[in-house]
Amino acid sequence: MTQSEIWSKVDAYITERLHPYDSVLEEALAANRRAGLPAIDVSPNQGKLLHIWAKMQRAKRILEIGTLGGYSTIWLARALPEDGRLITIELDPGFAAVARSNISLADVHHLVEIRNGAALDQLALLENEHPDAFDLIFIDADKPNNPGYLQWALRFSRPGTVIIGDNVVREGEIIQEHSTDPRVQGVRKFYDLMAQYPTITATAIQTVGSKGYDGFVIGIVNG
Repeated sequence: MTQSEIWSKVDAYITERLHPYDSVLEEALAANRRAGLPAIDVSPNQGKLLHIWAKMQRAKRILEIGTLGGYSTIWLARALPEDGRLITIELDPGFAAVARSNISLADVHHLVEIRNGAALDQLALLENEHPDAFDLIFIDADKPNNPGYLQWALRFSRPGTVIIGDNVVREGEIIQEHSTDPRVQGVRKFYDLMAQYPTITATAIQTVGSKGYDGFVIGIVNG
């Protein structure tokens, strides 16, 4: 077996042992495939990890930047109490429509608000509403804008807010200082900002599995 085949088989083993079959989540992924969405959702293991992080944080307010078809949104929304709220932002109106359908199927639509449009624009509009701080912020949108998303995340935070960024290893490409890939450079600047801001303590973990070789950044806003 190749290394990637081993990773996928281990992912399948973990899912089989620790994740009871969930017809709603499976249907959400199937709906994404039927709609032709790119297959870049988090894996089931990663989705459950996001759910656990939100539970550990006792999050009542979650901000997600990058909805796609709502798979990760469902995992996060299921961690909320009944008076919780999740705002998720998606650029593509077709993706947002699929996400709305999936979120309704999961019966978490009363907890979730999907905002359609460019995330940086939507975040500026959100600031005009003077929202309460979020308990957890998940950044998983276009990587060239990651530095801007981090700056907004910090503005919407409080001491103790957890900020998570996905796809921050990119098959190891982040060590390529002179990469011409704007996604790689966006992630590198994301790291640089994390290191520069004294208001956040962060680390990153490398991940392998059915989604290949990548990783998460996780940080907490200091008191």
